[in-house]
Amino acid sequence: MGVISVQLVVTMVMACVIQKIIPHYSFARWLLCSGSLRWYQHPTEDELRSLAGKHQKGGKNKKDRKYNGHIDNKPLTIPKDIDLQLETKCIAEVDTLALHYFPEFQWLVDFTVAATAVYLITELYFCMAEPSGEMNISVIWSLLVLAFVIKILFSLTAHYFKLEEGGERSLCITFAFFFFVKAMAILIVTENYLEFGLETGFANFSESAVQFLENQGLESQGPISKLTFKLILALLCSLIGAFLTFPGLRLAQMHLDALTLNTGKVTQTLLHINFLAPLIMVLLWVKPITKDYIMNPTLGKESVPLMSEKTYDTLRLWAILLLCILRLAMMRHHLQAYLNLAKKGVEQMKKEAGRISTVDLQKMVARVFYYLCVIALQYVAPLVMLLHMTLLLKTLGGHSWGIYPEDTYSPCIVNEDSQAATLGQGEAQGTQTVAPLSVALGGLRTVFTPLLFRGLLSFLTWWIAACLFSTSLFGLFYHQYLMAA
Repeated sequence: MGVISVQLVVTMVMACVIQKIIPHYSFARWLLCSGSLRWYQHPTEDELRSLAGKHQKGGKNKKDRKYNGHIDNKPLTIPKDIDLQLETKCIAEVDTLALHYFPEFQWLVDFTVAATAVYLITELYFCMAEPSGEMNISVIWSLLVLAFVIKILFSLTAHYFKLEEGGERSLCITFAFFFFVKAMAILIVTENYLEFGLETGFANFSESAVQFLENQGLESQGPISKLTFKLILALLCSLIGAFLTFPGLRLAQMHLDALTLNTGKVTQTLLHINFLAPLIMVLLWVKPITKDYIMNPTLGKESVPLMSEKTYDTLRLWAILLLCILRLAMMRHHLQAYLNLAKKGVEQMKKEAGRISTVDLQKMVARVFYYLCVIALQYVAPLVMLLHMTLLLKTLGGHSWGIYPEDTYSPCIVNEDSQAATLGQGEAQGTQTVAPLSVALGGLRTVFTPLLFRGLLSFLTWWIAACLFSTSLFGLFYHQYLMAA
């Protein structure tokens, strides 16, 4: 039996879909060009001249002044309180060619859709066929999605970091240091308050690694110390926090603008839930607030257990998925709120005295639309990180999608008792090419156990939500109070 068998066919089919079909039927392009988003077109110079009461003379659009025999071209300026009304237009596919980072946005969204489809198919395959000892190929797809997300967030953060003016570099460094200190503080909190399973997972990893090395004839006290492990994890958390700084700040501004734009009670309620979604995810791992209260609520003088540990873990996964779906559903409201910044900027300009260059006015309006995909990436990237980190937590952590799971079966990582039988069957039935790979995978399964992945991925999922909520909360305070002052 092959290592991936049916999953290889699924992967090849999805690769063909990405190459042949998605360029013509792109979900990312549909999100922007379905007709629900409208952008403001910048006025032409003739329109501005006409509104300002200036008429073209001699076929020249600019006044000429002579200095020492040279002609100095002075740009046309208009009063800021001009009666300017911007025209709106639905985003068409041809308009996306001018958007910055549109190829990156299209690739990330479409590849995420493909990877999620592969995950659903493989989950159905493992649920129906229940293959023994077969590697789950969807793990590789999810890891690729996370790699693309990190690459894009790094590119966006590097762009902000290179700016000399504006304070973006200082803000990024400050938040990176803040999240490093916060991560170190969180990692020393006992699991009586934050239930990740990191301590148990690391202890199991160290014992399994020592036993594996002893079986190979090597003596070792462990691959890594606990202090080094937590230090590396804190550095990774600091990096993730720095990447999520500007997406969180941008989300706060779009949230406030979306509340102003949408006056319906239902829509505003969903917008508030969407903003508080990372906080809800954070509280799901706080034992005194959620787990202990939900699993063992106190009725009278007695504590009545409502569910098991496995059921609560499953409900936690479903809660994160539902909140991710809600965030995706509210995406267009936030993007339209961002596009309305062009109109908001013009209305603010009309309240000011003085004059403005026509070029500067056109840039002010056009810049909002041209950076739409940058804003869309800042909105989508944390969502994709949370989604596929949760999918990895389910698969590698050995959880189940069933509300009342009887057994926890991990299609990617098998336990040590069934490993020997699986390897023996693989060596008896497999070819000479598959057998060494099966032995290597079996050795890795004894070291990287579900306990390790459960603790590590639970912490990373919680940390992404915590960083996003911290930065968006700071952005809410900044835009609503500091900017208003």
